[in-house]
Amino acid sequence: MINVSRTALAVSAAVVLVLTGGAASVADSEGVLGSDSVASAAVVPNASPSADTASGAASSKAPGVATAPGSGAAAGSRPAAGSGAAPGSGPAVGSGAAAGAGPASGAAASTASPAIGALFSGGHHFCSASVVHSPAGDLVLTAAHCLGGGTSGLTFEPGYHDGIAPFGSWTVTSAAVPPGWTADADQDLDFAFLTVTRPGTAASLESLTGANQLGLDRGFTNVVTMTGYPDTTDAPVVCTGTTTRSDTYQQRLACPGFPDGTSGGPWLTTPDPTTGLGTVVGVIGGYEQGGDTPDVSYSAYFDDDIRQLYDSVTG
Repeated sequence: MINVSRTALAVSAAVVLVLTGGAASVADSEGVLGSDSVASAAVVPNASPSADTASGAASSKAPGVATAPGSGAAAGSRPAAGSGAAPGSGPAVGSGAAAGAGPASGAAASTASPAIGALFSGGHHFCSASVVHSPAGDLVLTAAHCLGGGTSGLTFEPGYHDGIAPFGSWTVTSAAVPPGWTADADQDLDFAFLTVTRPGTAASLESLTGANQLGLDRGFTNVVTMTGYPDTTDAPVVCTGTTTRSDTYQQRLACPGFPDGTSGGPWLTTPDPTTGLGTVVGVIGGYEQGGDTPDVSYSAYFDDDIRQLYDSVTG
């Protein structure tokens, strides 16, 4: 869907919450469109099942979701793998040099970055998120549809695995979402920034985990590493693949094995092989709030709309 009011909504001065901070730090580059490359995904070793999902937390990749803000309708959960076909990508229309080093090899990363973690509500994780660089070092990026139940009781656990939160549990104190999402649940604006804190901890979140850079206008063809937390496991699933364009402001990634709970997981270009940190150019969300099959995921395109939202939070 092309939302002709998208720009006007994004230019609006209002967001859910505006915070102050230092200068923005984002990465800009151009890219081009291309064809899909289906990759394989693997759960990080030592995954163990988790019995439940969060209640009252919105995610199309989680059962029992809440109503998305301003949408007036509950988002549906994804069907089982292979139960439906995702829309095909659109024509290649772009210019510049393609990002990444060529087609994806399909090799899954052996571990996730400590800057990537799970969002919890009621003791259970239901969405995914990641740390992005900010002057205060307290900023987390996720999908806007993950916040349908508000931020009360939400926590972020970076590097979460096997029931362990190696960097502690961080309380979400506020959220900023685009006004177009608040008004109409615009799929092209399905992203949000969360501010977090951990009482009794002097160090910032970013100083402990590191942070990804925010990438803007990278084009629609990028080799990315996508990470998310299925709500039935206690470890993330990681996959590398090549993105394509699916609509005017939507990007698509064919990577199997990203079911309920992976919404909000980051799409990283050029992740460092040691730290896992990279440049985030998307999060699982957008079309059908992430997709209607676990084998194809979507993201809103990161351009000036997310830059404006970032600037509203960081000053």
